[in-house]
Amino acid sequence: MSQAKDSPRKRRGAGRVTLAEVARAAEVSAISVSRYFNQPDQVSPPLRKRIEAAVQALGYVPNLVAGGLASARGRIVGMVIPNISGPIFAQTIQAFSDTLSRHGYQLLLASSYFNEAQEESAVRAFLGWSPAALVVTSHFHNPATEKMLADADVPVVEIWDYCPDRAPVQVGFLHHQVGVQACRYLLDKGYRRIAFVQNSAPGDLSALERRDGYIEALAERGLEPWVFVPSADCAPFEAGKQAMDALIRRNPRPEAIIFANDNLAAGALLAGQRAGLQLPEDMAIVGFGDYPFAEMLLPSLTTLRPPSRAIGEVAALRVLQHLGVAACVGEVQRLNLLACELIARESG
Repeated sequence: MSQAKDSPRKRRGAGRVTLAEVARAAEVSAISVSRYFNQPDQVSPPLRKRIEAAVQALGYVPNLVAGGLASARGRIVGMVIPNISGPIFAQTIQAFSDTLSRHGYQLLLASSYFNEAQEESAVRAFLGWSPAALVVTSHFHNPATEKMLADADVPVVEIWDYCPDRAPVQVGFLHHQVGVQACRYLLDKGYRRIAFVQNSAPGDLSALERRDGYIEALAERGLEPWVFVPSADCAPFEAGKQAMDALIRRNPRPEAIIFANDNLAAGALLAGQRAGLQLPEDMAIVGFGDYPFAEMLLPSLTTLRPPSRAIGEVAALRVLQHLGVAACVGEVQRLNLLACELIARESG
């Protein structure tokens, strides 16, 4: 039988559709319907088609908070990201969600915008709803959040960073090493007066780790760092312009600048052109993130490309592995420590 019996329609005014009604419409047991939502890989394809037809026809919405279907745990995985609208995290979010959904789990997002108090609030809310797992960004949290993560009775994964000494599963890269990588690239091209521009979002502590890597790489060659800090919470493009306007007034001015992200670098690149600079002849520019516009700029932007998609895929597989989803255990083959790729273009 390929369709639910008599193509049932959603009831009007009769209250919430129940799991038992779906089972009757699909001519299967209530256990089969529950398994369809909780362990879809254990339901045969013919039964899945019948149950899916009944669910769609009745407009059934499972109750994931109470009742036997939830089994004291939902099918939701919470993720706290610094900036949902930021292009740098988009591929991570999409890859994570795609991987989860193939195994019957769904993603619920919250944004902290590099604010520890907002992150604390989001973590507390997610844990209050008993998610299947929780994913947070980086290893920088305030004491209250650290305690909640330590006490959580669900799998916790930290992404976009790699600190193997921490208790949560780590999936990401070494920000300090990225700073070293960017600076050594410029040093090897002959630049010596190299500046670093921090993010205008003061809570972006991972960018400070990249700054520290840049400082270390300069120290290896006996060179002094030039660090510029934009006005707090200044819009990224404006912060990049602010940095360029200030740095080109220095005497001598930098030969190259590393930026905390591509938005800052783009703002600086445009400001430099307005000021009459020839880039990269007068000044080289390196960003971070490989945002979609990076290769479209003129000159195109040299930048560091983070493993955004791989972070999402591996993190989701680690979550599913901890949840005992047998179908995905064999898929986890890559290391949790990933790497950024330097994309050399015209700007540096």
